[in-house]
Amino acid sequence: MVEMEESNMKKIFADVIQIRGSHYDFGVKQGKIIKDSILVRNRERQWKVRIPKFKINPEETKAMFQTYAPQIWEELLGLQAALEWPMERVLLEFGGYRVNINPSGCSIYVGENYMIRNYDYHPKTYDSRCVIYQPNDGGYATIGLTQKITGRCDGMNEKGLTMGYTFMNRKRPGDGFICHMIGRLILERCSSVEEAVYLLKGIPHRGSFSYVLYDENSEMPSIVETSPRRIEVREGSVCTNHFKIMTEENRRVLDDSTKRMMIIEQKEKQGLNGKQAFKLLNDTNQGVFSKLYGSWAGTIHTSAYFPKEREAWIALGGDQEPTKIDFSQWLNGENLAMKRIEGMVDTDIPFVHMEPADWYQK
Repeated sequence: MVEMEESNMKKIFADVIQIRGSHYDFGVKQGKIIKDSILVRNRERQWKVRIPKFKINPEETKAMFQTYAPQIWEELLGLQAALEWPMERVLLEFGGYRVNINPSGCSIYVGENYMIRNYDYHPKTYDSRCVIYQPNDGGYATIGLTQKITGRCDGMNEKGLTMGYTFMNRKRPGDGFICHMIGRLILERCSSVEEAVYLLKGIPHRGSFSYVLYDENSEMPSIVETSPRRIEVREGSVCTNHFKIMTEENRRVLDDSTKRMMIIEQKEKQGLNGKQAFKLLNDTNQGVFSKLYGSWAGTIHTSAYFPKEREAWIALGGDQEPTKIDFSQWLNGENLAMKRIEGMVDTDIPFVHMEPADWYQK
């Protein structure tokens, strides 16, 4: 008798949240959504084990936001009002400044008029929220997947600028913004790749990441290699988890990152349209999709952004048909009917937004 391989396939979902209005009101509405949620209760339990190794300074953090993104400080005040938390706790959870980041995977490929990315991380950290937001008090409208509620791990704005980042290392962190808040600043404050590069050169960075930038006018995407010590810009269509210029910042073991890059570069020679590129990253048998969830590097979502069409595709888990969102239609005032995106992930690790998920358990 042949023994069947055990399956851990789990149905998961991401909420689709659509908001138009001021940043303060945006914060209040988000705070009301998460106030009594299992996501917040799980994070309360997680902090009992994962004690932060630094103290949050509200005045320092406020000064940084007032310099680089004053509207997002208003959003944090809105979150505080709805959650009725001390500001230190709001900043620890959602501030995106001077907070530790855990290692992750991620692969990004940019072709003609599209950016595709695999977000590889740990289920116990995943927001499972797609947020579409149009501010009326400054900043561009955006669509993207969130991290720590206020941040964006990838996305596109109304100008067609697309952004995704990949983790490099945890060496010698500095005082600065963390990756997903930087992603948010790029999308909300920049209209082009050039403006995004300028922003990345000017803000302080907590960790070491590459930011892949592409817009409808780009001949080639820009990859900005950043660390607390140095910033370099290069052109390139493939980005995984190692620097090409700042090699002194790389981790010692790069086998998996190099393998994924080589697979994508080999397939790129065939000339891939958006659908083919999406399948390359999302199919579980092509070598780019990862199931290393317990190692903080399993693919949770595959996203695609098409700058000219202002369209986004999102799939949760592997071997999925993407949910397609017409961002241009939304920008014209037509709200989406969908409330959730659903998918399947091959893991028995709990997701923080839908089941008990502290760090005492698997």
